[in-house]
Amino acid sequence: MKRFKVMLYEDIHEEGKAILREKAEILFAEHLDEASLMEQVKDIDAIIVRGSGKVTRKLMASAPRLKVIGRHGVGIENIDLEAATEKGIWVVNTPEANNNSVAEHFFGLALMLSKMLKKGDLALREGRWQARNEYIGHELHGKTLGILGFGQIGKAVGRMGHKGFDMKILYYDIARYAEMEKEVKAERVSLEEILSRSDYLSINLPESLETKGLIKEREFGLMKPTAFILNLARGPIWDEKALYKVLRERRIAGAASDVFEVEPATKDHPLLQLDNFIGTPHMGARTEEALKRMSRVALDILRVLEGKDPVYPINKPFA
Repeated sequence: MKRFKVMLYEDIHEEGKAILREKAEILFAEHLDEASLMEQVKDIDAIIVRGSGKVTRKLMASAPRLKVIGRHGVGIENIDLEAATEKGIWVVNTPEANNNSVAEHFFGLALMLSKMLKKGDLALREGRWQARNEYIGHELHGKTLGILGFGQIGKAVGRMGHKGFDMKILYYDIARYAEMEKEVKAERVSLEEILSRSDYLSINLPESLETKGLIKEREFGLMKPTAFILNLARGPIWDEKALYKVLRERRIAGAASDVFEVEPATKDHPLLQLDNFIGTPHMGARTEEALKRMSRVALDILRVLEGKDPVYPINKPFA
């Protein structure tokens, strides 16, 4: 039986590798710069990419056997989708794999901000028991949760907020989701309205030309001074310099982010110097369960290589 060759830009969970090994040889990229990759993909049948490295038009031209590109996760900004479609290459991903993990991460950060948990832990470690009288937090229960981008992760955030904290759900999206409006009593509103009405804002938009820099100083200025904004999507969707300014001036209550404009973020990043900001190193989807589910992109990789249509296609190269 022919053994396909599948290149992994980065390692994936053992479950996904076990699926691949049944019918394919696994190769790991030695370097992720374009020139090096072009030399490495000449006889590759499939590529699985995570957050690092790109699959460019030039690279595809260097891979005459390439039939499918798998995105371990959701975002496909590091794949030239137009070029793949033109060249008859399928692009697949795992659209539901990290929904719960990222949604839980949102509420973990929201609780840290609202309950001042980071400050409280530090105070206790420093022997400042009476800080309990200074750090008066807020409940999430009954508050208004605004969700920018009502895709799979946005919906998961909405469900958890509605069912877990009895929050009122607002959403901003180019599409309307009537079923979700019924399920969680969500209300579709404009960008200006969601910014001005929300107590908590969850950014769940994909990165694109339309969303890059969507939240700037003007938009932050529409928020309540008591509101919190959290970004678990992509760093470039908001303007970090503007966010730093409004946080430093206490024009909003606080912010948290799992993503940054430039990654990896360094320890001297300006936002990390503020006490009303909490950051994590792009780890929202890094749970054992989500990593297993994302690694199952291997199933669609093998489907395509065996001449079948994928279950989770991003494009239609033969339409």
